[in-house]
Amino acid sequence: MAGKKYREALAQVDRTRTYPYAEAVSLAKKTSTTKFDSSIEACFNLNIDPRQAEQNIRGAMVLPNGTGKTRRVLVITQGAKEDEAKAAGADFVGGKDMLEKIQGGWFDFDIIVATPDMMGQLGRLGKLLGPKGLMPNPKTGTVTPNVAQAIDEIKKGKVTYRTDKDGNVNVLIGKSSFSDEALAQNFKALYDQLIKIKPATVKGTYIKSVTVASTMGPGVKVTVE
Repeated sequence: MAGKKYREALAQVDRTRTYPYAEAVSLAKKTSTTKFDSSIEACFNLNIDPRQAEQNIRGAMVLPNGTGKTRRVLVITQGAKEDEAKAAGADFVGGKDMLEKIQGGWFDFDIIVATPDMMGQLGRLGKLLGPKGLMPNPKTGTVTPNVAQAIDEIKKGKVTYRTDKDGNVNVLIGKSSFSDEALAQNFKALYDQLIKIKPATVKGTYIKSVTVASTMGPGVKVTVE
């Protein structure tokens, strides 16, 4: 049985229609039912087969207005790059010492950036980092010699996107405290990015459906152009 707040929120959404994206994100924000600053997420259901390598969509982008979420960055590197990472605002920096801490069960960070020369050592922690989605990847810009740029982008609101086995892509586009305009701009930037990377092998409709929703709030269907 849905709670009273959720039922009241659901009553504001016409489930028989789709909404223009600016109206949809505004409604998702308005129907947030939590006392805390809810996250607003967009879910794209794509007509792709993730089992085909060229249709397994994965990447990263910086949202125009950030995500409203502060992320703790761990940089795995050595030598002069350690000083570069510290100067760029990394929360934790180190090499072998940090790998040993992770091996011992330390996970007080949200994302890892690694220089290519450290991936051999980092790869040995794949069983620990992989299931948590923490293993750095060149496709998302987290394996790079340019650690300062990577840190800057993450701190500004970089998001990663990846299709699941059913062709869904779920991405955080902001918080309910954001202005309607900021949320709409973030949504449009993400929408445009997914259109831009449409696999050439996709036939027919590419984006089957799009929904936006706040944490624990009802889904609002977005009109697909």
